[in-house]
Amino acid sequence: MLPGLLLGATAIAGPAITALMTLALCHDAAIVPVLIAIALVVPASLALGLLWANDIGRLNAIVREAVDGSGTDRTEGASVPWLGPIQAIALDIERLARATAARSALVERLRRADAAIVERLPDPLIVLGADHAVLRANTSARAVYGAEMPALLRHPGLRGAIDRAFADAADQATDLVLPVPVPREVHATVLFLDPPLADGGQAIVVLSDRTRERAVERMRADFVANASHELRTPLASLIGFIDTLRGPAAEDRPAQERFLGIMAEQAARMNLLIDDLLSLSRIELTEHQPPSDRVELAALLPRIAAGFEPRLAARRITLVVEIATGLPQIAGDADQLAQVMQNLLDNALKYGRDGGTIRLLAARAPAGGRWPARPGVLVGVADQGAGIAKQHLPRLTERFYRVDAGRSRAIGGTGLGLAIVKHIVNRHRGQLLIESEEGVGTTVSFWLPER
Repeated sequence: MLPGLLLGATAIAGPAITALMTLALCHDAAIVPVLIAIALVVPASLALGLLWANDIGRLNAIVREAVDGSGTDRTEGASVPWLGPIQAIALDIERLARATAARSALVERLRRADAAIVERLPDPLIVLGADHAVLRANTSARAVYGAEMPALLRHPGLRGAIDRAFADAADQATDLVLPVPVPREVHATVLFLDPPLADGGQAIVVLSDRTRERAVERMRADFVANASHELRTPLASLIGFIDTLRGPAAEDRPAQERFLGIMAEQAARMNLLIDDLLSLSRIELTEHQPPSDRVELAALLPRIAAGFEPRLAARRITLVVEIATGLPQIAGDADQLAQVMQNLLDNALKYGRDGGTIRLLAARAPAGGRWPARPGVLVGVADQGAGIAKQHLPRLTERFYRVDAGRSRAIGGTGLGLAIVKHIVNRHRGQLLIESEEGVGTTVSFWLPER
């Protein structure tokens, strides 16, 4: 403050003292009055310099506060009335600082609101900068695509839509088919932003999953085609037996009992077929959404195996259950995994030989080889049946595909069991493997990731 005080006093008193000294030296004024005048000017200039230094210091403080954004609200009554212009400048700066701070606060609130809206949108959303790089992605995008996001943005269809949006400064849309980790159909919309977002976002990619809608459309067509074909035979049988019971066998009690037994079998077959079709439809609707619950396979597998004891005893088949100790929990749907095991054990029981052995194995998957290198659990069911020729193995998981259609229908198969298994394993982001050797037996194994 002292340099400012001396500077102010010099600026005020300097010209007056210089003029008085000039007059005294030129003998235009008496020396005594000049000295008295100087004596009066110096204290006055010091007082004015003090006031000037105070206001300059206050002005500097206000400017610093404005720069730092820490300004405080002051009133005009707190000013010094002697130096009004400086005071006015200080108040104007203070008002400007408050207005700037208010605008900055508003911009920050809008920026936070923008980020919150983007983050909470239910559809996956990715914000791209002017260089096409990802600036941010919302919760849904991170949850659905995660580490696959770079590969998704390199998809030729989506990359072409992004390039066109930037080149034309216009919105673009495209349909994508993503084959991994499970087949998905996605409608992508690229929204070009002009002006850009506060963080530099120049475009927004909105990804709407249409897998469910497309699956419903396909299932409607498949159900009509497959169900009509598979239901035609039992329905024709039922209609024929009903006509017979109403006509020639109306009074034939033994024939009635035999026909009613066959009708009951055909009705049960239709009921099982419809149940499997509905189950497969429900699984396909959620196949693109991985499960989030945790499942203890070490507790689930023995419980499923115990339910087959009466049928195993009737066929004199031995079921050997081998579950490794310390088997980790996996991310899965317990009901669907139970359905997988029931279908695999049911197939092993139907197609295995009487008096043979079925093995149910569960252990940590070996690293590498035919299975992924990630930590996972391997479950397998092996029978000692007639086996399956190699040319049939790639098609076993197709709907209604049967190696021996007559035998499959005779033992109550619908041709949908392994299709259901495949879709459930896909939903769990696992892998399915079917191995068979004629005359030796068949082994169906599936791998599931720990997380």
